[in-house]
Amino acid sequence: MGRITEDLIRRNAEHNDCVIFSLEELSLHQQEIERLEHIDKWCRDLKILYLQNNLIGKIENVSKLKKLEYLNLALNNIEKIENLEGCEGLTKLDLTVNFIGELSSVKTLQGNIHLKELFLMGNPCADFDGYRQFVVATLQQLKWLDGKEIERSERIQALQNLPVVEQRIREQEKAYCLKRAKDKEEAQRKLEEEENKGEMGRSHTGSGGHWHADLSATLPSFEESKDYIQAPEIEEGQCKGKELDDREDDLEFWNKPSLYTPESRLETLRHMEKQRRDQERLSEKKKKVKPPRMLVTEDGRALNVNEPKLDFSLKDDEKRNQIVLDLAVYRYMDTSLIDVDVQPTYVRVMVKGKPFQLILPAEVKPDSSFAKRSQTTGHLVVCMPKVGEVIIGCQRTSKPVKSTPDSSKEQTSKRTLTLSGEFLVVL
Repeated sequence: MGRITEDLIRRNAEHNDCVIFSLEELSLHQQEIERLEHIDKWCRDLKILYLQNNLIGKIENVSKLKKLEYLNLALNNIEKIENLEGCEGLTKLDLTVNFIGELSSVKTLQGNIHLKELFLMGNPCADFDGYRQFVVATLQQLKWLDGKEIERSERIQALQNLPVVEQRIREQEKAYCLKRAKDKEEAQRKLEEEENKGEMGRSHTGSGGHWHADLSATLPSFEESKDYIQAPEIEEGQCKGKELDDREDDLEFWNKPSLYTPESRLETLRHMEKQRRDQERLSEKKKKVKPPRMLVTEDGRALNVNEPKLDFSLKDDEKRNQIVLDLAVYRYMDTSLIDVDVQPTYVRVMVKGKPFQLILPAEVKPDSSFAKRSQTTGHLVVCMPKVGEVIIGCQRTSKPVKSTPDSSKEQTSKRTLTLSGEFLVVL
């Protein structure tokens, strides 16, 4: 349900620097608004108000808008003209394509002495025999009705025939009111049926969900792990089945014959809202069952992956006999969010949990590799010496350390590089 809120009015008052108390023109069309409220308190200086193509069922809360000149309420659910006596400056009123069947309610506009234009076409009352004559005779201040100018001779004739025309209008109004009452009863019955059907569906789903939960709790550990692996496929199948059911329900809804009434317009809105919510839920489920990105194939072959979508360059530095990776990491990203892993045939960088992996053109020595970040650009530079070659003048020299067989084994098994400050320290 759309509501008229202060935030909504401010968003539509950009032409007035989002100031609402001095606003003279406001457009709130196509906002699914169901009730006209608050405007007479917040926007007293309004002269033009657009509210067409909403779901407003009653004219209310506008009587304090003394300066209002033009009110557009076309394509709404209004059934009666009322509560406009206080709009002293009203000159144009558009009620095109509403559900006004009580034509005699136009008499409430007799006090709006400045009203010159009125639009009622597309309403049930516009089909009444004598409709135009009745309105012309009742509202003598009007100059235009439904876009057609009112001639002096037409008004004189309408005033002469008013008693007979008014009696005819009363009879047609009575017949319409009886028909409208039946339509309301039918709409209420359908609404109750839909609610009962929805409650039955929810209770059925709830019991089924509880049964599955109890069953999974009693399975042995091996079965639990097996079900855990297969769960995404099952859930994905459920999502597809739900999509098919929703598509069938949607097709049935739009093919179902219905009367053009305020209730049918509201029913259409509710159906579209339900569709949006269901689509959002399905999208969330699909996101949850999304399989993890594959970095290494089943046969052990590494893949090129750039999930963080970073620019990079890979150079073969023949002078220093090394391969250099320059990765355009975000400049202000904390170093603790980056993890580097160099392997003999590929390099992997995790950036905020997203993998960047690149196959190297030659075999490198992970234990002798190092990395650093640029203080100006934030780029990550990984230098990887090739196997069988020595880098001179690129790293600080250190005293050789004698390693025992155990320590050597431990040293070669750890090839992950971790960032510390501006430099990567080899573990």
